[in-house]
Amino acid sequence: MSEKAQHLSKLFAPGSIAVIGASQNPGKVGYAIVKNLLESGYPGKIYPVNPREKKILGLKCFQSVKDIPPSGKNGESVDLAVIAIPAARVLEAARECAHSNIGFLIVVSAGFKEVGSEGFELEKELAAFCRQKNIRLLGPNCVGLIHTHTPVNASFARGFPQKGHISFISQSGAMLVSIIDWSEIAGLGFSHFVSMGNKADLHETDFLEYAGGDPSTKVILYYLEDIVDGQKFLEKARFISAVKPIIVLKAGASPAGARAVTSHTGALAGSDDAYNAAFRQSGVLRVDNMEELFDMAFAFVNQPLPKGNRIAIVTNSGGPAILTTDQLEKAGLQMARFSPETSKELRSYLPPEASIYNPVDVLGDATAERYKFALEKVLQDSEVDGVITLLCPTATTDTTHIARAVLEVRKQYHQKPLLGVFMGGKEIQEGQALLKEAGIPCYLFPERAVAAMDGMIKYYKNATEIRQKIALQKSDPRKWEPDKTEELYDTAPVKAAFYDALRERRLVLLGHEGARVLSAFNIPAAPSRLAREPREATRIAEEIGFPIVLKIASPKILHKSDIGGVVTGLANTSEVEKHFKEIMLRAQRVTPDASFYGIEVQKMMPPGMEVIIGSSYDVQFGHLLVFGLGGIYVNLFEDVSLRLAQNLEEADIEEMIRETKAYHLLRGFRGSSPLDVPSLKEAILNAARLVTIFPEIREMDINPLLVYEKGVCAVDVKITLSHIFMNDTHPISEHEELLAGQFAERRI
Repeated sequence: MSEKAQHLSKLFAPGSIAVIGASQNPGKVGYAIVKNLLESGYPGKIYPVNPREKKILGLKCFQSVKDIPPSGKNGESVDLAVIAIPAARVLEAARECAHSNIGFLIVVSAGFKEVGSEGFELEKELAAFCRQKNIRLLGPNCVGLIHTHTPVNASFARGFPQKGHISFISQSGAMLVSIIDWSEIAGLGFSHFVSMGNKADLHETDFLEYAGGDPSTKVILYYLEDIVDGQKFLEKARFISAVKPIIVLKAGASPAGARAVTSHTGALAGSDDAYNAAFRQSGVLRVDNMEELFDMAFAFVNQPLPKGNRIAIVTNSGGPAILTTDQLEKAGLQMARFSPETSKELRSYLPPEASIYNPVDVLGDATAERYKFALEKVLQDSEVDGVITLLCPTATTDTTHIARAVLEVRKQYHQKPLLGVFMGGKEIQEGQALLKEAGIPCYLFPERAVAAMDGMIKYYKNATEIRQKIALQKSDPRKWEPDKTEELYDTAPVKAAFYDALRERRLVLLGHEGARVLSAFNIPAAPSRLAREPREATRIAEEIGFPIVLKIASPKILHKSDIGGVVTGLANTSEVEKHFKEIMLRAQRVTPDASFYGIEVQKMMPPGMEVIIGSSYDVQFGHLLVFGLGGIYVNLFEDVSLRLAQNLEEADIEEMIRETKAYHLLRGFRGSSPLDVPSLKEAILNAARLVTIFPEIREMDINPLLVYEKGVCAVDVKITLSHIFMNDTHPISEHEELLAGQFAERRI
């Protein structure tokens, strides 16, 4: 456990707790908190604080925390104060806690930033004071926390959950309260619950660190609406997910979703895509609903992880087995193929009408002995990684006996996951309960079992890969030092291009500037130069060679072809001169308010397969990289894959390419030759490093990037810089001073 996580241990296992706002009134939150502390069996001292009371629930009441005497042999102060008083008085209570050397506060009081600007200012003041005094703050506007192994219930939730090994950290207090109540019926055990509230100080990353080092926690669950520090969360999650599953139900939209976009990439990559990419690269499992969250958690806590994705089905009914098979294939899992020995043994015992292949159908009249035999043989097979057993109640089915048979098999064969699906109502309830009590997840419908199995398989694969990467990082740390990456590239031309653009108060680079940036990062680009008049264009065309493409150069015109601003296939100087004049006249007529820098003269490249490499900046996680079919197809098909640019690795790039339809074309489709995928991978990696080294890039489109049988070439690039480098309220002289500090010294 890290030093920071160890520090939080006093929050979850305090030696003493003061309840500021404790009450004798059963209808008050302060009453519920004191009552919960007593009923949870909390072993430490409890100090109710209320100037109007002498005793609360049999405990001596204090007028102020300053009146609480030091306790312990060394005169220790109170470890934790739970504050349940009106928001306007919370800061004063925090000052008294600081005077008494109390290191942790849980502020359950509402009335802070969730109610508007006045509450927001109160919260800012409270958080600033706690930082100044080195006090850690949970909340405000939270339910509190529970740790079943301490035990402590420092919350106003009703009830105390069963002791277990699931940590549930929630941004919604109502969600947490509901789950505590539901867990009593579900028989699900928890290590701790945390309601984060407004997250003025402690947030999801702090509790991730604690749960990661908490020996009583095996699975970490989150309900999140946003993440305070996305990159830090992912950094911690990457290491913790290598040893403990992290499962997230993410709801709500990030503020990044409302940003304006100036590129295809910006339009394709929404904030939710950033969360998906971020979670995937850090080994975090994302689920779509609460049912899936806890279905998966129960399976992780009680079942061994599957070592592969080959799944067998044992059933007494054909229909549910077909449905389960469909769901397995939809999830990308494989139906296991039994060894000849397994099939032979199944045939020797099961009725002639039974199916001995996967799914194994033991028929509607199956006895407990028939189920037991089939499950034993299937679990013994080395070609099987996990088993789902289905049961439908027929007139001859004894579900309770069959459940007991499943339990006997589980005791003998416990190296592989075994999930149950007992479909029905009251007829299957006793059998379901028997399995759940023994730690075998038993679902009502096949889809839930498949989702849980799929989650375990994905986690095992992700955790294995992350452990391998961490081991590689330790064996050769030089390959993983981000500060050294910049040494691989000639960054001076990039800095100079940015300086030139911002000096002219432009945030969008011109095409030839973008090509220069790509070339500096070893991404081949078609030769391109800017011409301001026809004769200069003809001279450039002769120097770079025909055929030639002419493109209008204006940061305000994003889709040049739409206004006739692009002409291709020019074969001589007279054509270049003629079309130069025509393009300028058209552009000035159609967009008279746009600023024109001239016309870009570009070498026309041979045809190739068109793909897009793009990047957009997400406020939570940094740059998001996009790959897919390019050219006109990018908007038509939207066939793209996404990853975070930070720490992008070769395995991630391979997956990105394989996830798209472009992969089949790159391999060679219907007799066409395979294309240069290694050069494409290198271009994607270099693009990721470009936006990582230069975070001032807000959006980038390399579209299209042409992929050939040998090599790649970018023919169009659009780079937009962040608006934070341009503020219209400042005069240009101040801009130039800023830019000089940021960029000028970087130029050659």
